[in-house]
Amino acid sequence: MANEKRGNVLNFIQQNAVAVAALVGVFLVILPMPQLLIDFCMILNIAVSVIILLVVVSTPRASDFETFPRVVLFATIFSVAINISSTRLILSGTMGAGHRLANQSFMVQAFANIIAGSDIVIGFIVFVILIIFQILVVTKGASRVSEVAARFSLDSMNQKLFDIDNRLNSGALSPDEAEIEKAKIRREIDFYSAMDGSSKFVSGNVKFGVVVTIVNLVGGLIIGVIRNSMGFGEAVSTYSILTIGDGLTSQIPSLIISFATGVLVTGTKSDEPFDQKLIKNFTRDGQIYQLVGIGLALSGFALRNNTQVLLIPIGLLFFWMGLSISRQKTKEAVAAKQQAEEAKKSEQTNPIDDSKTLEMLDPLSLEIGYALIPLVNKEKGAELLERITRIRTEARLDMGFNIPKIRIQDNMTLDPNDYSFKIQGIEAGHANIRLGYLMCMDTGAVINKIEGEHTKDPAFGMDAIWLPEDRRQEAENAGYVVVDPPTIISTHITEIIRSHAAEMLDRQAVSNIIEKVKEKNPVLINEVLDVAKLSYGMIERVLQNLLEEKVSIRNYVKILETMANYASVCRTSWELTEKVREALGLQICMQYADPADKKLRVMRLSEPLSELIASHAYLPPDGSKPYPAFDPVDRRKWIRAISDSLSKVSNMGLMPIILCVRDVRQLVRASLEREQPGVVVLSDMEILAAGKNVDTEIIAEIRSEDEV
Repeated sequence: MANEKRGNVLNFIQQNAVAVAALVGVFLVILPMPQLLIDFCMILNIAVSVIILLVVVSTPRASDFETFPRVVLFATIFSVAINISSTRLILSGTMGAGHRLANQSFMVQAFANIIAGSDIVIGFIVFVILIIFQILVVTKGASRVSEVAARFSLDSMNQKLFDIDNRLNSGALSPDEAEIEKAKIRREIDFYSAMDGSSKFVSGNVKFGVVVTIVNLVGGLIIGVIRNSMGFGEAVSTYSILTIGDGLTSQIPSLIISFATGVLVTGTKSDEPFDQKLIKNFTRDGQIYQLVGIGLALSGFALRNNTQVLLIPIGLLFFWMGLSISRQKTKEAVAAKQQAEEAKKSEQTNPIDDSKTLEMLDPLSLEIGYALIPLVNKEKGAELLERITRIRTEARLDMGFNIPKIRIQDNMTLDPNDYSFKIQGIEAGHANIRLGYLMCMDTGAVINKIEGEHTKDPAFGMDAIWLPEDRRQEAENAGYVVVDPPTIISTHITEIIRSHAAEMLDRQAVSNIIEKVKEKNPVLINEVLDVAKLSYGMIERVLQNLLEEKVSIRNYVKILETMANYASVCRTSWELTEKVREALGLQICMQYADPADKKLRVMRLSEPLSELIASHAYLPPDGSKPYPAFDPVDRRKWIRAISDSLSKVSNMGLMPIILCVRDVRQLVRASLEREQPGVVVLSDMEILAAGKNVDTEIIAEIRSEDEV
């Protein structure tokens, strides 16, 4: 029963150690404490300071000891409380037998006897030297290092967080791993910021100890001479010894903690403890110790005067240490060589998979000049990061497959206000942005023209002007469409992704689509892969053909069903693509129909022109994309007919949509994709598939000069 009670008391003290220490510190300052309790606290203070130093030495990274600033604060307060209690004990001591102060601390007297001995002057000089060393060297150095570390850690925080976001966007880190990395950085910043403040407590404690020492000495002289009727010399002798002892009991723990602070903040940010790094650094080369040993031995012979008694044995000891280190290094080198030879033999018999050592290009990357970094800085809102996340989500819903993650990185070779968007390392878009300005575009609704720096919208090529942000209201009132820099970049990226979606769809994406469909429709996947014998490559090419013309592939089931149905009769991916487009006729027509009246306004291709294109059709034997191989005369005829019709539609403010027969749709599209990439080409079968859901209106007919 007694053991259980003692256990409960110990558990209570362990769980409330901080609170107990704080209360003890308060009582030491306020209440007179007995001599034995003060001695116990002095011993505890020294032990705790040594424990702190040993913990610091074994801590790999400074921020791993995250409680250190608070520990220093508590240790400082505890030391100050002990100092005040011991000062009260010294000054309130009464004369005992032999004209010595009774009821004094054993620890104070012991330290005083060790340092001062029988000579007070020497003891006092040693004590002063110790104080000066602690103030000018250890404490000042630790405070300066803490201050610099805090400033540099804070300055580099944004760049570190930026790098983590880049690795997250590129897929190198998962969201959970990124949060862990960010938490480490934030903990590091908090630690060094707190250390900058706690180091001031350490330096303040040293200064406080000096003041208390002077007060003890002066106050002791006054009390000894006036109250205890001592002679001046006797008072100096008595209170000087006690002052030195008391100062040492408070300054030695403070010195140890100051040293621990310096060791902690001067450490590197590696995961290897200081003692292990120290051993590794001092055992790299044994020849250093051999040279030092030889130098010491030779110095013993040269200096003589009995110095050889120590120099020669110490020199031989260093020489032996160096020889041992050199032998150990030789053994390690031989073992490493043997291991390398074994690995080489193993590599010859079992070739290494070099894929793990290769660096793959980022599928998508956004490089920005340094002036645009605030757009991705979370401390300043990171508007662009949030918009890029939305871009990928919207593109996935729009196009029907997962868009690769976009890696954002700064590029010092770019102009400060430039950005470059790359696909597989190849630039797909480049523009210049003015932070603090707005891009104002005239879409035809401008009432009053405003003077500004002329530019072009990077997404659509429209004329625009730059205006300062404080003129937003003026530009909006004038009828301009006002766009801020994050919106400009995000819109540009969205258009690039839509235009290059086919390049982003790879075999892995196709595999993901098939696995997703297989979860709910395994029969269809079995028919596509096993019955129709469609390869991943054929499926990929058909989906890419659709994406090239900005047709969403979200209707996976309809697409795969159509491919399975016509795989036996379609020889090429282009023929299969046309069948899929016809199956998606309603989706495609609704994509271009007027939302208000569901009307699809098109230009119809005349029959003679259709026959002209069909007569020049070239079908590559390798199954690649068909195209019309016009002769010069017919090419001019075709281009003139298309240009006249497109200019009429442009004047009407309508989207250029061409309607033709199924057999020539691919040929018409191929003839226009370079010179007129924005033209939409639909077949009559796609219109037919849309049925009554879409009303078709012929706004023009594309004819050649011969038909007029």
